[in-house]
Amino acid sequence: MTIPSQLRDDERGSVSAWAVLAAVGMVLLVGLVVDLGGQLTVQQHARAVAAQAARAGSERLDAPQAILGRSASVDVGAAKAAARGYLEAAGVSGTVTVRDGTTVTVAVSDTYDTVFLAVIGIGRLDVTGTASARVIRTFGGVER
Repeated sequence: MTIPSQLRDDERGSVSAWAVLAAVGMVLLVGLVVDLGGQLTVQQHARAVAAQAARAGSERLDAPQAILGRSASVDVGAAKAAARGYLEAAGVSGTVTVRDGTTVTVAVSDTYDTVFLAVIGIGRLDVTGTASARVIRTFGGVER
């Protein structure tokens, strides 16, 4: 059985159009995975930097009170300066707060420059990371 040439000509290119649409869809999905994965990596970095900056700040104890054994608290000015110094060295921006003289909290803001999403107009994705470090006083392994 022979197919008339008119039917064969009408169906030319139908598979090509489908293949092009499928390829574009796959590229968009791969791009989404790459960019969201990149954003997640930058967010994990922001959290790690916030944690280390909070730790650096919480190490700045109020020495006279600590030496006398009266309290375990941070020197607020020195703690903020140490945490900000860590943020600056890491090349990120953030805020440092000290609560109750014992807890240093650092919030970091950063951005991820997209690779594939820039094609559709999304050039940057914002990320944040927050961490706290608390100074405690223990005696015999028990918090006092």
